[in-house]
Amino acid sequence: MNLLKISWANLKDKPLSSFLSGLLMTLGITIISLLLLLNKQLDEQFSRNVKGIDMVLGAKGSPLQLILSSIYQIDAPTGNIPLEEAQRLTRNPMIKTAIPLSMGDSYQTFRIVGTDKKYVDHFEATVAQGTLFQKELEATIGARVAEITGLKIGDTFSGSHGLDGEGEEHGNTKYKVVGIFNPSNTVIDQLILTPLSSVWAIHAHHEEHEGETVEDLEEDHDHEHEHEAEEAREITSMLIKFRNPMGMMIARGINNNSKLQAALPSIEINRLFSLLGIGVETLRGLAVAIMLIAGISVFVSLYNSLKERKYEMALMLSMGAGRTQLFGMLLLEGLVLSLIGFVLGLILSRVGLLLFSMRAEQSFHYSLNNISILPEEWLVLGVAVLIGILAAALPALGVYRMNISRTLAEE
Repeated sequence: MNLLKISWANLKDKPLSSFLSGLLMTLGITIISLLLLLNKQLDEQFSRNVKGIDMVLGAKGSPLQLILSSIYQIDAPTGNIPLEEAQRLTRNPMIKTAIPLSMGDSYQTFRIVGTDKKYVDHFEATVAQGTLFQKELEATIGARVAEITGLKIGDTFSGSHGLDGEGEEHGNTKYKVVGIFNPSNTVIDQLILTPLSSVWAIHAHHEEHEGETVEDLEEDHDHEHEHEAEEAREITSMLIKFRNPMGMMIARGINNNSKLQAALPSIEINRLFSLLGIGVETLRGLAVAIMLIAGISVFVSLYNSLKERKYEMALMLSMGAGRTQLFGMLLLEGLVLSLIGFVLGLILSRVGLLLFSMRAEQSFHYSLNNISILPEEWLVLGVAVLIGILAAALPALGVYRMNISRTLAEE
């Protein structure tokens, strides 16, 4: 305990250099810890939502955009495709399930998605209150949608054109909330689900009656479904699951021989993570470099301190203190700085994660707020402690070479 008190007093005696060493250690650990947290939680979100989806069928364009918009609901769709054509292409015996999605509207930035029960079953979502949507204009909403918007069973609302909540409102046609899902930690938490027919009805209604008066709308309402039946149905995309890995060959055939696009999540998401990985590895390397610089700072600080305190240490040795005790005291200074850097680094990385999560929730409604300590972070602690002890050990070895009588005589 005495050695610890003396080490702490020595650190306080040179606050500027101690602060600089601790700051560098904290900064390095913060960056590494934040990268570990983000990597784990993003990987979990990507893996959880893509599970069981082997291919996405949609309009020509960027395959990554098609996957991000259809699976993760974080990008604009590439366009619409004819339902009949999509159904024809998915009659292949290698395809086990095909889940249609129709997007384009939102409510308070939460996306309204037209689909069927297979989509709910795929994510193993369950209804907490009310029932699952069945009829046209019925909606079952995700747990996060209910929490943020305040929508309850029996409430009605109008969707807005577009996905940013700033589009024109379809004020003449309203959805009715018939159910609320249990939290599932999947993309369903932030979606408003409704039958495909709801999306077709609302857009047909909007396009056909644009500019008409309320009286005109009421007069034409009986003929609306007749007109809809004559129109070619379109959807945004289809989520495909193969019966076996041989189904991957279907994608090439679709891309070469049809006007539609088949995107493979396994390929595109790996490509995305490899691109992100370059930046992540660069930042991780920078963080390690900062920690090494922190070690050098500890080394320089203790080396200078040893020169300044030679007389004090020689006096302690002459009064019965052992050289090993003094060596341990100097090691403790490096250890204390490492531990302070680790604790502050963990705290700052959690603050950074929560700030990032707030931004992600605002933009995409994804929550990344799991702040529990990761197993990898204990490895970071070990590295930090090793750097601190090694940095302190090198100058501390001078204690064993100190000539007590000469040092006292010089003073």
